[in-house]
Amino acid sequence: MKNLLPKDGDAVYFGKVFSSEECEFWMDYLLREIPWRCDEVLMFGKTIFTKRKVAWFADWEMEYRYSGKTRRAEIFPEKLRELKTAAEEISGAKFNSCLLNLYQDGSQGMSWHSDDEKEMLHSTGIAALSFGAERKFVFRHKITKEKAEQVLENGSLLLMKGDTQKFWQHSLPISKKINAPRISLTFRTVAKI
Repeated sequence: MKNLLPKDGDAVYFGKVFSSEECEFWMDYLLREIPWRCDEVLMFGKTIFTKRKVAWFADWEMEYRYSGKTRRAEIFPEKLRELKTAAEEISGAKFNSCLLNLYQDGSQGMSWHSDDEKEMLHSTGIAALSFGAERKFVFRHKITKEKAEQVLENGSLLLMKGDTQKFWQHSLPISKKINAPRISLTFRTVAKI
């Protein structure tokens, strides 16, 4: 367990928290059972459909707004609650929702952003479980532009908490060398409005 950030936040990397067999089971389950769909984001006043696919689950049918669009969550299936419980037990935080991201291969990534939406309760942080292809995850300080990076292993957990979203952006860079899928489950706490 180590903090990846030198200042202004905590990004605690727990490393691999699931066995290879568990990773294989969860990857298969998530690919088969999750109702994946292309994400819609608002960019420069236009609706864009992303290459990556997403799914949104929560403890109740909450609404959550990011990238200029409002989404309605589906209720957590029981099997997915097992991963939520694991993320909570390992991180020591409690979460009420999860945004899942499916990257089919290294040609799909995520540009620089912060998960700093007003609906988020930042005191709990965001726990990101990774399954599938190992990918480089990069942080960039909003003021100094200093960078920190970590390869997220199959079955690993990263907890971003404290002032991380206030002072840092993060991204999942494109890598043409990667030809296998990756799924990230980002557990978070959204305020009940």
